[in-house]
Amino acid sequence: MYLPFFLFATLYLFMINSMTNSLCIQKEIPEEKQGKVFRTINVLITILITSSFFRIFLT
Repeated sequence: MYLPFFLFATLYLFMINSMTNSLCIQKEIPEEKQGKVFRTINVLITILITSSFFRIFLT
């Protein structure tokens, strides 16, 4: 049961990164700020995925 969740979480993270890249291109965010944008979004998505894992499998 864990494997499908991890596959979904990985796919979800890659899709969010793709959308973040599109956002940076569309809004013309400078290169020096793009790292901070990606880092912030990735940390928030990782927290979301982790909390979902605990809610689904450990409650």
